[in-house]
Amino acid sequence: MTQADHATTREPNRLINETSPYLRQHAHNPVDWFPWGEEAFEKARRENKPIFLSVGYAACHWCHVMERESFEDAAIARVMNERFVNVKVDREERPDVDEIYMTATLMMLGHGGWPMSVFLTPDLKPFYCGTYFPPDNRHGMASFRNVLAAVAQAWEGKREEVLENAGQLAGLVAENAESRAGDAGVLQPDSVSRAVAEFAKHWDRRHGGLDGAPKFPTSGPILLLLRHGHGTGDANSLAMATHTLRCIAHGGIRDHLGGGFHRYSVDNEWLVPHFEKMLYDNAQLAATFIEAWRVTGEELLVEAARDTLDYVLRDMTAPEGGFYSSEDADSEGEEGKFYLWTRDEIEAILGQEDAVLFCERYNVQDNGNFSSHESYHAGKNILHIRNNPDGTGVQSGVGGAESGGHLAAMREKLLTARNERVRPGLDDKIITSWNGLMISAFALGAQIFEDRRYLDAARKAASFILSALRGEDGGLLRTYCQGRAQHRACLDDYAFLAAGLLELYETDFDPAWIREARGLADALNAKFWDEDKGVFYATSGEDPSLIARFIPVYDGAEPSGNAVAANVLLRLAQFTGETAWADQARRVLEANHGNFAKGGLNCSNLLCVLHDALAPDREIVVAGSRDSEDTQAMLRVLRRRFLPHTITALAEPGEAEAAAEWLPLLKDKLPATHGPAVYICQNFTCGAPLTDPGALTAVLDG
Repeated sequence: MTQADHATTREPNRLINETSPYLRQHAHNPVDWFPWGEEAFEKARRENKPIFLSVGYAACHWCHVMERESFEDAAIARVMNERFVNVKVDREERPDVDEIYMTATLMMLGHGGWPMSVFLTPDLKPFYCGTYFPPDNRHGMASFRNVLAAVAQAWEGKREEVLENAGQLAGLVAENAESRAGDAGVLQPDSVSRAVAEFAKHWDRRHGGLDGAPKFPTSGPILLLLRHGHGTGDANSLAMATHTLRCIAHGGIRDHLGGGFHRYSVDNEWLVPHFEKMLYDNAQLAATFIEAWRVTGEELLVEAARDTLDYVLRDMTAPEGGFYSSEDADSEGEEGKFYLWTRDEIEAILGQEDAVLFCERYNVQDNGNFSSHESYHAGKNILHIRNNPDGTGVQSGVGGAESGGHLAAMREKLLTARNERVRPGLDDKIITSWNGLMISAFALGAQIFEDRRYLDAARKAASFILSALRGEDGGLLRTYCQGRAQHRACLDDYAFLAAGLLELYETDFDPAWIREARGLADALNAKFWDEDKGVFYATSGEDPSLIARFIPVYDGAEPSGNAVAANVLLRLAQFTGETAWADQARRVLEANHGNFAKGGLNCSNLLCVLHDALAPDREIVVAGSRDSEDTQAMLRVLRRRFLPHTITALAEPGEAEAAAEWLPLLKDKLPATHGPAVYICQNFTCGAPLTDPGALTAVLDG
């Protein structure tokens, strides 16, 4: 009987009752796993045992490796069960727990990652931290067997020392959590330009992005560069942003057949990705490519956005309307197997003549086009498009309008063939914050492409989250899977969803989205706001098991919660005319004066909000029937331009008076006699109505 057979016949542990796919992956381990909660904590206190906390997520390659090597090993599991209380956490379900113990891990080791392996006292204070441990000594890494033995021995023989160290580390974590907002101060108009100058020092001028490897396709710096370049006319800022996006769109980090983007590139060329696909990456990248297209009009950018939206619509959308979390890096136990090709495989599907064309375009080599220590990668190729050595653009060769349709047909053939392979695992839980990001992206896509599918997807997801992910008290919940919604929502969930609803209003102009966004903003204040500090906490403070409350101001894979919350407040102030919202957003920015003074590399999204807060507000009202082609022509002019710190509203004849209760800027905004009129308002003053697209274009571009 194989190890897999044992796993399927063994009695499941408590994780079988969880909804998280990641936790359920461990339900047949011989380890006596507990989910994070009072049952585990009480057992640790009662038996005076340390807690072994293992944190990971479903798409994590090394999490799968550690499970196969250690958590499926009966001898290792026996030691774990005898000497520890073992707790499994899905970091995507509980980012609050993950943040606390990742901070401790970074403090202890100087680096971190997943799987995260932390040993805690029964009162949940960390005293020994690690990440992946092999089952036996390997490559200079301590074996998990030895770590378990050493920690158990220290707990039994040096208890007082362990408790003292745990108390000190927990204190440092709490101090770090409280100090992240930095020193408050007056907003400085040059903060954005100084941050851009700091980015330029570290920019990879050949491959785009920041120097070095691995490379992450983070959107915040690019959005800041677009704002700065567009607002000041700085060509270098625009060049850094657009060249980075071109390189990402051409690289192996992009799925050139199925659309969407992988998590990150392990090299500095965007060639070899870590093959997992995360919803939050694809949501942010789709939106960023659209914004860059609005600045440049470059077709490659908008194509990459559309491919990404189509990927999510096809492969990551639940029947109920929400969007799934991720697709795994692995299939059939091998990372990237689903996405890689040999030249012979391509030739067998396309035929020799077309294969020559395709392989030239996507740099497919007879012996493979990347190096790897994994033997199963030998001869395999990652589809990508080569850039010129000087970084100026795509190398000459196959491509262009004359072959674009033909290449698209070849990609479709290969995608059909690829779909016959064993797919990577799907994490089908629905996360409120990530869905907020995706709602924003689909709303933007609907504006640009005028594709009803995108608008329907955004609406359906928003309605689903607002109805299904609610607690008994009416507050948001964070996750939904297998018909169950659970876990208190965090700051990110409220803020990201509110941002998505505001973008959705600017797409279909249904005032209900404004009402819902305002309700979420009220909840932000009630649950997360600290009046003394002028910032939002990540958590509400209702969970006694959390030993620290963090103030999220630094961007990670997702924008910081304070950045998105401040942006929501600024936009609500514009929509409602209530300046208190804007005053509160400015307090968040002022509280981060110290972070901006350090250069702002980790605060790009907050700096985007700062840029918008310091610019004159601009509100645009289109008065006309939303179904009229003349109205749509006016909206098309607006939507094809990059207009930060600008909001757009629609005064629909017959509806505007009622909508003005929520949107006072609609009051007295009437269409022209023979068609729509556009009112551009700035500094509390509205200009004369514009009644044709040419006049609107002249004002916006003048």
